[in-house]
Amino acid sequence: MRPENVRYELTRRASFRDEIQKRTLIFLTNHFGLPAEVIAALFKARWEIELFFKWIKQNLRVKTFYGTSPNAVKTQIWIGMIVYLLLAILKQRYQLEPPLSKLLHFLDTNLFEKKPLICIFQPNARSLSRHQDNQLTLFDV
Repeated sequence: MRPENVRYELTRRASFRDEIQKRTLIFLTNHFGLPAEVIAALFKARWEIELFFKWIKQNLRVKTFYGTSPNAVKTQIWIGMIVYLLLAILKQRYQLEPPLSKLLHFLDTNLFEKKPLICIFQPNARSLSRHQDNQLTLFDV
């Protein structure tokens, strides 16, 4: 006996053999017209997106949203993506060794200091920026 308020939908079981890792992947989908290879590629792309947002939540501290409107949520995600991409560009351009999470930490701890970005990320470049102390002092010591 079926409950009256439950909606049943047809699903398809699609399997795909990954020859690189020597395993068979099985997916459930409601797309009946797509080949199994396309279904597997879609799930792989979705997984990459999930990993990207996991990184944003862990490293850019986007765990909760400051606003609940669609515009506020999109704005905060865009800001997180921009920070991620800028760090990735800096890492590649200056061939920086630390992972992006450590580069973000360097940026976070030097947020209110007026100095070139390269001086924040490269230890040997930090000594080059000692020409002027741009941080305010609390006491004249």
